[in-house]
Amino acid sequence: MTTHVAPAPFTADDYRARATRVLADAAEQGLDGVLVTPGPDLVWLTGYRPTAITERLTVLVLARDHEPTLLVPALERPDAEAAEGVRGLALQAWADATDPYAAAAALLRADGTYGVSDSAWALHLLGLQERLPRSRYRALTDCLPMMRAVKGPDELARIAAAGAAADATYDQIVGHRFAGRRETEVAADLAALLREAGHEQVDFTVVGSGPNGANPHHEAGDRVIARGDAVVLDFGGLMHGYGSDTTRTVCVGEPSDELRRVHEVVRLAQQAGVDAARPGAACQDVDRAARAVITDAGYGEAFIHRTGHGIGVTTHEPPYMVEGEEQPLVPGMCFSVEPGVYLAGRFGVRIEDIVTVTADGVERLNRTSRELRVVE
Repeated sequence: MTTHVAPAPFTADDYRARATRVLADAAEQGLDGVLVTPGPDLVWLTGYRPTAITERLTVLVLARDHEPTLLVPALERPDAEAAEGVRGLALQAWADATDPYAAAAALLRADGTYGVSDSAWALHLLGLQERLPRSRYRALTDCLPMMRAVKGPDELARIAAAGAAADATYDQIVGHRFAGRRETEVAADLAALLREAGHEQVDFTVVGSGPNGANPHHEAGDRVIARGDAVVLDFGGLMHGYGSDTTRTVCVGEPSDELRRVHEVVRLAQQAGVDAARPGAACQDVDRAARAVITDAGYGEAFIHRTGHGIGVTTHEPPYMVEGEEQPLVPGMCFSVEPGVYLAGRFGVRIEDIVTVTADGVERLNRTSRELRVVE
């Protein structure tokens, strides 16, 4: 496989620019600031990923009325100081047997309204509310859903590299034997190939054969794959800190006429969804375009999930391509387009690419063939 050169790491200035933009966006939403707890938001804003997410409070406070401050347990301070994006922040440590919520409350307005990371523990939020009973909190997905949605050039390059590695994995896996092997064996091959292609983390390797393919999030099991089976392959993870996610459906041996027909419907639906993605279009337009093709073909009730999700430092994040999401697409957004048809007890078909919105349209970041592939 092709070896990808690791990109230059993000700098303290890169992280600082992100924090500045988040504060400006928060102010536009009437927020007094943003509270960022361990998870993807903290990684994106500081590069800091605590070695263990525990009951001890860690929170980055971005507020309009004082300098950005990272509050950490004292025993984790050395790790926090080593993170590139923590340089330039005020770093405040709290010791066991002291009250971390009182320390955090001192950084907040008593009657302020703050956006909070979706990954925040209820334990911590309730602790803050007890210290500041007039304060209010909103989930970041609700108040700043596009916080990480628009990627910069360095981020786009990482996602493109992850997509190319996933493509290389697919090109390899179709040369492996499927018939007579368990789903778990093929899933293990996928994971190994993703790592060989440069992924540091494998998040999922869906191998849904025959009737198991009708479950969109099927966990690979002990079912032995047989000739004639359709097999849904959905796999991805993180490479250089950014996600990949692609799906192709293959057939073990000669496909039936029905499988060919359903696969072609899904292929056309996926193309329609990609074609609908352009600057100014609403997220729901992508879903509507793909869903219309499947509905017109008579399989509308068998398309049981949204058409897509955003991708970045996690493999699932806003924006979501789903009915009711009117957020307009803008250049730099990256998301999946993945319609599917699922016939319970029989088989499923899904085709998925990651795309990025450009100035005048959209670019696929997965380029393997979307035709029905026959494997052994």
